[in-house]
Amino acid sequence: MGDVHAKVKDGYSDIPAGKLASVVTCLEMRAKPNLRPEGIDGRNGRAPWTLERVCTPETGWYRELFQRIGSDWLWFSRLKMPQPELAAILGSSDVEIYSLKVDDRDEGLLELDFRERETCELAFFGITHSVQGSGAGRFLMNRAIDRAWQRAIARLWVHTCTLDHPDALGFYLRSGFRACERRIEVADDPRLTGLLPRSAAPHVPIIEAAPPAH
Repeated sequence: MGDVHAKVKDGYSDIPAGKLASVVTCLEMRAKPNLRPEGIDGRNGRAPWTLERVCTPETGWYRELFQRIGSDWLWFSRLKMPQPELAAILGSSDVEIYSLKVDDRDEGLLELDFRERETCELAFFGITHSVQGSGAGRFLMNRAIDRAWQRAIARLWVHTCTLDHPDALGFYLRSGFRACERRIEVADDPRLTGLLPRSAAPHVPIIEAAPPAH
């Protein structure tokens, strides 16, 4: 693979206008940890959500939920992906898609990808703003870990970045993952390409290229 230090220089690097840059942290677990306690609400002593596997997800349904969860954090990869490529992933027998349901509404997304031998990628994991802080995230993570390790895997991994929810990295560490790799990702700002509305993620300023001089 070569010397990674030769590829990334110390100091600042300019990012062109119209681009986003983030630091990506990859995390892994090599054995199933003890699951952390889950909170419940006061209604009958049970949590108000359930997990439902979606065996044949439609790409339109998937992208709507993906965007509703991820637009605040500038998720764009599955919005940019060609429809046939996305359909092939969602239709794979080695990819499991789950919805977190609240009163029959889709409020969370869990995607487990087993296509690599003895490995599971927690490919996408998130909940909508309406259930953040309710304990739904811990419920969903415990189900993710439990289902991943039901298969004969040696590694469960996930990645997050500095554009994600500010507690995402800490949440993964508390869940039993350990950081194992760091990367830098540069991509077109999805608000400028039309994948996401310009109002998405207002905490991340848009930097546009200056119009050409006449």
